[in-house]
Amino acid sequence: MSHCPATVAGVSTPGFFISFEGGDGVGKSTQARLLGDWLAELTGREVLLTREPGGTDLGKELRAAVLHGGDMGPRAEALLYATDRAHHVDSLIRPALGRGAVVITDRYLDSSVAYQAGGRTLGEEEVERLSLWATDGLLPDATVLLDLDPAVAAERRAATGEAPDRLERAGDEFHRRTREAYLRRAGTDPERWIVVDAARPVEDIQAQIRVDVAARLGLTPVVTEAVTEAAAPLPSSGEEHASHQEGTGDGATEHNPAATGAESTQTWEGERA
Repeated sequence: MSHCPATVAGVSTPGFFISFEGGDGVGKSTQARLLGDWLAELTGREVLLTREPGGTDLGKELRAAVLHGGDMGPRAEALLYATDRAHHVDSLIRPALGRGAVVITDRYLDSSVAYQAGGRTLGEEEVERLSLWATDGLLPDATVLLDLDPAVAAERRAATGEAPDRLERAGDEFHRRTREAYLRRAGTDPERWIVVDAARPVEDIQAQIRVDVAARLGLTPVVTEAVTEAAAPLPSSGEEHASHQEGTGDGATEHNPAATGAESTQTWEGERA
């Protein structure tokens, strides 16, 4: 299967674009980081790990507003997320794809459809059209959905001892609708979506992600290597805790210039899963 590169307004870009989706506390940042390390070594490409909201300086301000600010209506919330996404794509994602990088984002437009449409009950088509306009039609080559019972995810979040944000406080019914919205979207586009049971061990989840992402990106000759490497036990220094909690740094983006062999710089901030 040949690689179908990320598309911007109908024009193919040379990079690879992967998004991670799922409820809060499912382990997206851990799995994104593991996949990024593997793809950097495998392809020799630059790997950019980012997130929404908060992947840029402006995004950090918008993140603070939507997650930790005062109450706001669903439409205002959806517009703020779209604002962050438009700037994120224009200033960070599109330039990276243009120079051939692998871009892995923790959340993208499917989060808006699941949370603002599914959870907040806005119209799914309205929310999707808003994000497609904001991003000039950019969609990922592959979207990994880490699926987990919201009750289990809530237990993981509670175990961190961190105060919940606005969305985490939205209630059980909100998170149930959000999960259902994700699964509906995944069912309508199986070529893009990869659904993984996030209740499994970290290394098993990563093994499945590598196999399925390799297939989506046309890297199928390395599928055996993907399974073998991912199945190896992970380092014990805090990684088990990381599987139940997102990153804890102070920034928003992790950059791995694998092609040059330079040291990677990591400033990952992950307040939400």
